[in-house]
Amino acid sequence: MTDSSNEFSYLAENWAAVRGRVDAACRDAGRDPAEVSILPVSKTFGPEAVRAAMALGLHRFGENKVQEVRSKAEALAGEPLEWVVIGHLQTNKAKDVARLVSEVQSLDRLELAEVLQRRLEIEDRAIDVLIEVKTSPEESKHGLAPGQLPALLDTLRGYNRLRVRGLMTLAVQSDDPAAVRACFRQLRQLRDAEQARGHDLPRLSMGMSGDFPLAIAEGATEIRVGTAIFGVRHVSNIRHRIE
Repeated sequence: MTDSSNEFSYLAENWAAVRGRVDAACRDAGRDPAEVSILPVSKTFGPEAVRAAMALGLHRFGENKVQEVRSKAEALAGEPLEWVVIGHLQTNKAKDVARLVSEVQSLDRLELAEVLQRRLEIEDRAIDVLIEVKTSPEESKHGLAPGQLPALLDTLRGYNRLRVRGLMTLAVQSDDPAAVRACFRQLRQLRDAEQARGHDLPRLSMGMSGDFPLAIAEGATEIRVGTAIFGVRHVSNIRHRIE
């Protein structure tokens, strides 16, 4: 059996480096670092990587695919873990979500909310959800159109198994910081407008490994970080160090 403590020994250094970068970004933005949490994204890394991260005190992990949640949850059964779905979610995955997941950050349509509500009623569970809003013009990005947000939030008041906690977005992939910040700013402004209408939306999940300082400057309360913690994905030789 592979000694995961040695194989993933780089995680401690990476985690400390990310935490330091987050703290610095918060100071630059005049914010308290305690206001910004980090969601480690363990997609494509197996149960042993998650185990090694747990040794650092982490217990909440983001995943893009429900099938990865299922396989890791089985391998790590009995561990005090919370799984968070951050990728686009198909309705046919609702059964596993209702059984295994503590939070969905990619709720983007009423049809999905209806299916999740029914499955959660069967499981007698409730989960936190963030509504994913499309702030980027890229066709590859998912999310609810900004103009549809008020109506969905109003409708979700009647879905007692879905605890709406805030909003999520993915910024445009661009080398222009102003374009990236505009996406994050739009999400914050949408949240502020909906809070003014009486919706309690304390959380803004925005920013990833490559752009989270910009998200923090625009008000992120949580960033989703994978590569900067776990390493580069989809290669046989994972590079263990942050450049």
